[in-house]
Amino acid sequence: MTRTLHCAFAVIVAALVTHFAADAALAADVQYRTSATSRIKDLANIEGVRQNQLIGYGLVVGLNGTGDTLNNIPFTKQSLQAMLERLGVNIRGATIRTGNVAAVMVTSNLPAFGTQGSRIDVTVSALGDSKSLQGGTLLVTPLLGADGNVYAVAQGSVAINGFQAEGEAAKITRGVPTVGRIVNGAIIEREIEFALNRLNQVRLALRNADFTTAKRIAAAVNDFIGANTAEPLDSSTVQINVPKQFTGNVVSLLTEIEQLQIEPDLAAKIIIDERSGIIVMGRDVRVSTVAVAQGNLTVTISEAPQVSQPAPLSRGRTVVTPRSRIGVQEDGKKLALVREGVSLQQLVDGLNGLGIGPRDLIAILQAIKASGAIQAEIEVM
Repeated sequence: MTRTLHCAFAVIVAALVTHFAADAALAADVQYRTSATSRIKDLANIEGVRQNQLIGYGLVVGLNGTGDTLNNIPFTKQSLQAMLERLGVNIRGATIRTGNVAAVMVTSNLPAFGTQGSRIDVTVSALGDSKSLQGGTLLVTPLLGADGNVYAVAQGSVAINGFQAEGEAAKITRGVPTVGRIVNGAIIEREIEFALNRLNQVRLALRNADFTTAKRIAAAVNDFIGANTAEPLDSSTVQINVPKQFTGNVVSLLTEIEQLQIEPDLAAKIIIDERSGIIVMGRDVRVSTVAVAQGNLTVTISEAPQVSQPAPLSRGRTVVTPRSRIGVQEDGKKLALVREGVSLQQLVDGLNGLGIGPRDLIAILQAIKASGAIQAEIEVM
């Protein structure tokens, strides 16, 4: 009986130890995730791993009378004639009156490490006076890179989101019917050579340049590898020397580095869009002690003209006597004190306490900045 009790007690103690160990591990993981909020993968790009833009000129056929007017758009007519001649049809000197053809520009992005034979999406945009590309089919169109070489060939049915319908006295247009998209509409014909695994050095390009963030990324990489292989070159670049254990296998190194988490640091900044009244303030915005007063001056002018008539049988005449009433009222006579070192939340609460709108808030922030009381950069869009 005693042995059974001892066994049961041991099982309970083991369960409690396991439970508390799991709680401690969970607490440590929560603390780690709280202090390290972003992955390096979300903060930086790998230099050399990038997209390349492609462009081409082609023809869309099969339109229901919504194509280019050949008499007004000479390049569409020339392209149609050249295409038919390549197919063995000679129409030189003949009159062409079709409205089912449109000249278009075809654009796409060649992804990094795009392999020959894989497909990419393309965007088709009307170049002439076509009214709609609905129902059209793009003919074979070579897509060129910046170096003039053909990297992909596009063809397929164009899908558009908008439409256009018109009658003799009315017309309705929804969306943009002259721009369409072909999903998987181009086939990659040429690959871009980039031997990633042969690199001896890898550089990370920060999406938001910051010296502190660059230093933290380098420190996180060095802690993971166990050697000083990473160093920040400037506020937007971190250089990593490939360690011996990852020689010839840079992909594995980048896979591990991308998952490292750090806390990015950004400069205190206030973004103002005066056209739409949007204000965005960073968390590190601080304000020195300053007093803010805001008031709206309302001037009201009302006209109440009076008619003056002469006495009966007199030689006078009827005249209109103007009478104006002017009233001046100033609302919002408030003076608020913003104390030194307040946080973003306290600053917003204090300014909202004045009962002002976004337009007035923009003027107040600019005035506080002019007084030197805001320790932040104000960027007006």
